[in-house]
Amino acid sequence: MSSSNRIQWDIDLIRRYDLSGPRYTSYPTALQFDPELSAAALVDRAQGSTIKESPLSLYVHIPFCEHVCYYCACNKVITRRRDKAQPYLDVLYREMEQLSNWYSSDRQVNQLHWGGGTPTFIADDQMRELMGELRRNFNLRDDDQGDYSIEIDPREAQDTTLAVLREIGFNRVSLGVQDLDAKVQEAVNRIQPIEQTRRVLETSRELGFKSINMDLIYGLPHQTLSGFNATLETVIGMSPDRLSVFNYAHLPDRFRSQRHIKAEDLPSPETKLQILQSTIERLLDAGYVYIGMDHFAKPDDELALAQANGQLHRNFQGYTTHSDCDLVAMGVSAISQIGDVYYQNEHDINAYTQAVEDHRHAIRRGVTLNQDDHIRRSVITQLICHFELVPSRIAQQYAIDFEQYFKAELDDLKTFTADGLVEIEHDLIRVTPAGRLLIRRICMAFDAYIPREQATARYSRII
Repeated sequence: MSSSNRIQWDIDLIRRYDLSGPRYTSYPTALQFDPELSAAALVDRAQGSTIKESPLSLYVHIPFCEHVCYYCACNKVITRRRDKAQPYLDVLYREMEQLSNWYSSDRQVNQLHWGGGTPTFIADDQMRELMGELRRNFNLRDDDQGDYSIEIDPREAQDTTLAVLREIGFNRVSLGVQDLDAKVQEAVNRIQPIEQTRRVLETSRELGFKSINMDLIYGLPHQTLSGFNATLETVIGMSPDRLSVFNYAHLPDRFRSQRHIKAEDLPSPETKLQILQSTIERLLDAGYVYIGMDHFAKPDDELALAQANGQLHRNFQGYTTHSDCDLVAMGVSAISQIGDVYYQNEHDINAYTQAVEDHRHAIRRGVTLNQDDHIRRSVITQLICHFELVPSRIAQQYAIDFEQYFKAELDDLKTFTADGLVEIEHDLIRVTPAGRLLIRRICMAFDAYIPREQATARYSRII
């Protein structure tokens, strides 16, 4: 499939369609997860519907952070007590053994990711121990050809730590940056001098990490167009392989730490849109490819190549090149995607610990996909990853009459075509350059769980 790198900025369309909606890291989304479904039933269905020869993707959640970043909506535990990590890891190893018994079958692990929290909160020896336990329980690669990544807080990563990460098998890093402006950093309680970030990036390159991602956030307190442009120019100068530029969603009623942020200090909606437009234009001018939904990559990066070849995928870790992998996740709040099943662990660390001690797993809620879910997931995945869809391929794959099956949805798309967001030809639905920023809204037309023409406050805004 083709992957044009053009984006058309239409402020009137953005304002009209900038509602709230899912990010579609899964379909159905986590809102459909049912706590009444038994863990045994979910696991039985997962084991019965997975392909035993297919490779695996592993996710490990390390929830600890020494300092709270006020904007953060991740599941985390704020503590300066480093001794809290080992009891958690010991519980994690018990869960890991159970997951290995259920799903490993010596299947090759092509993707591995440690997220948080701050994975580098744990000590170097604990990192070695954790990777050793993963290798003991799963068939990790030892040829450096996997996609093995870790999230890094530059404030928590010494050169020795980076060397250990490379030594134990990581070949990709993702650096939290957010903004380089000192006033913004102070307002969100994340003081991070540019020298720290630059040192981690340069050391990572020297150690042979294959890919470096940087995370930025727009919409934080005291941000201005000129200030964020300055951050962006510095970041572009450091030339990361990938960039994620996220929209800050201010939800202080849901996330306690955000109550430290004053609403009056946030940039106006108009300023946020100016920042986003400028960011997209500057990154495209710098040679990055717009992957979609906040993500950019260099043209020779695996994400950009996968999108150009029609092989890009999306799961709970975001955009990925590993569409053939089942995702086995471990740790507090972690979400697995195995065969026809998604399920999530207990969100509270004490509940997680108790569940593993009682049952050797911590499954809290989940969903089993039916045939309609599979069909719609395929449609949404194609649109959100490649901005186009060939209906005949869906019809052939699932033995359906596409036009009849999606009659109501195709009627809904007429509004998008009239507004220039979508073009429909004989056997092609294509998202236009004006529609790419609004891809979440377009995908919502195929979502059976969202009432038509309605947004929901349970999701973040699209822009």
